[in-house]
Amino acid sequence: MHAAAQTATLATRFASFAAALDPVAIPGPVYAHAKLCVLDSIGVALAARDYPFCQSALRTAQELGGPGDAVVFGEAQGMPLRDAMLANGILIHSLDFDDTHAASVVHCSASALPVAFNLGYQRGASGRTALASYILAIEVDARIGEVARGSLQRRGFHPTGIVGAFGAAAGAAYLRGLTAEQHRNALGIVLSFASGSMEFVSDGAWTKRLHPGWAAVSGFTAATFAGQGFIGPARAFEGNFGLFKTLLGPDHPFDCDTLAADLGADWRTLGMTFKPYPACHFNHAFADCALHLKATHDLKAEDIVAVEALVHPDQVAIVCEPEAQKQRPQNAYEAQFSVPWIVANALVRGRFTLDELEPSALTDQAVLALAARVSHAPDPDSCYPRYFSGGLIVTTRSGVRLRHHLPAHRGSDALPLSRDDVIEKFMTNACRVLSEERALQIVKCVSALDSAPDLHQLAEFLRGEQKPLQNRATA
Repeated sequence: MHAAAQTATLATRFASFAAALDPVAIPGPVYAHAKLCVLDSIGVALAARDYPFCQSALRTAQELGGPGDAVVFGEAQGMPLRDAMLANGILIHSLDFDDTHAASVVHCSASALPVAFNLGYQRGASGRTALASYILAIEVDARIGEVARGSLQRRGFHPTGIVGAFGAAAGAAYLRGLTAEQHRNALGIVLSFASGSMEFVSDGAWTKRLHPGWAAVSGFTAATFAGQGFIGPARAFEGNFGLFKTLLGPDHPFDCDTLAADLGADWRTLGMTFKPYPACHFNHAFADCALHLKATHDLKAEDIVAVEALVHPDQVAIVCEPEAQKQRPQNAYEAQFSVPWIVANALVRGRFTLDELEPSALTDQAVLALAARVSHAPDPDSCYPRYFSGGLIVTTRSGVRLRHHLPAHRGSDALPLSRDDVIEKFMTNACRVLSEERALQIVKCVSALDSAPDLHQLAEFLRGEQKPLQNRATA
């Protein structure tokens, strides 16, 4: 392709920005928010490590690569670099409790952080440089995801797995110090690696948990190929067989000029939101509505005849249907993607935490009985995909209809969690496997990461003190 034509491609524009990015040019508030995202991600990764799906994934990664020097969050035994990235991505995303860029519906940190941390540690990067690579990955992810506007899920593709691979490629290329041309090649190469199917929603399969770890590995691998001179397609995004037309359809609108125009001016990292509940982000407004109605009207489950959830049509297939399955989830993952389940737990138990995903909780008869009375209808006031709106209409035995609607989900920029909220969430999660003293050391270390000479201190705090994985129970 002629060089002049290449300059117009979105990959070339991303690459030019990435290759020239000076960590000093990133504003302080962006670093501050990014550090909270890092802390939150580490916390949910630590909380996930003893669950069966993570134990299985960690054993698999060990079998694939054997021992190595790269740190896996909470593990005493290290792994080779790529396997550690895979493991850390799986850990971060496994509980569906990790952050999300709301406008793109992408869990950016789950693929961006393994690259920034593991590759940054290996290459001796400063804390600020590693954070810059992490922020760059988010900036790329967010802009690509914004093009889809929820359409990827409708077509059966998981945005976090597909989109995350491109951000990971950008972050890895940045840490490797690649040229702009090599950056562009990395984005083109990873087009052939990016993947992620939504079929897991049908039966609660574990595959969604793999996607961001695989995206991290894919991005790192693509950047390594590019660093050795391998050529990728220049029109990775807008080409006839590029990402947008292949996955979104030939008529889906996109404007590459707009996507690239505000790089370095409008920092999408500030749009990263934190989850107050360990469930699909689509469900959070419904949990908050249920808790509000319960507290305001002293609602008791036995007084409720029916609950109608007001849901955007694009979300229905993921969190509301098939209705019978959503009302009686058979495992934790089905529960996390169920509006009836999270609503019923909030109204019966007055909370939704990791404890509500335990096997014993899934057989709670009071919750199951109320979940069977939860239906759904279109939400005429939804702000999706900008915000994950939601509302409830509760009908009581006395015939009263109680309504509460939230246009934006808690944790978004409209209703943000505070720094203290995020730290409290981290401590609750991390202390499931670490001492309070060790958890506080991690908080202090991450808080000062942008002034750290390298990632060694953080890495030492993140190494686990547990016995080798193969000697621990896996159930």
